Amino acid sequence: MIILSGRFAGRKAVVVKASDEGNKDKRFGHATVAGIDRYPRRVVKNMKASKVEKRTKIKPFVKTINFNHIMPTRYSVDFDLKKLLDDSSLAPGEGRKEAKKTLKKLFEEKYRNQTAKNEKKTLGVGYFFSKLRF
Repeated sequence: MIILSGRFAGRKAVVVKASDEGNKDKRFGHATVAGIDRYPRRVVKNMKASKVEKRTKIKPFVKTINFNHIMPTRYSVDFDLKKLLDDSSLAPGEGRKEAKKTLKKLFEEKYRNQTAKNEKKTLGVGYFFSKLRF
C-alpha cells in the first residue's frame, strides 16, 4: 500500500494489523503499518562489496494510520511481520526502537536476497523496494 498524507506521504508500507471498528484510543478504522522511509540506492555490477553494503541500507518506520490516508496496491509481499511487531513495539521508547532495528534487518535481508521463487510475490517485493517517482 501507499501512504497518502502526513510525514510518510508517498512511501510504501505493508499492513501488519488492521482494526476495522477501532478501539478505545482510536475510534476510527485504522491499520498498523511497517514501511520504508529511506529506500536503497541503485547498485551496479562492478561496485565493490563494501559500496553495495552502504547503498543497500534501508530506514524503516512503524505507524498507526487511518484507513482514509492509505491506498492499497495490487502487489503483495510475504513478510511475516506480526511476530516482530506487537502492541509493545508501538509504544514510544525502547520497544519502538527495537522494532525498527529488527525491521531494518529483515528488510535489508529480503532486499539483498531477492530470488524468483514465486513470480507474483517477487514482483511485489521488487515494487515494494523501489522508490515512487513523482
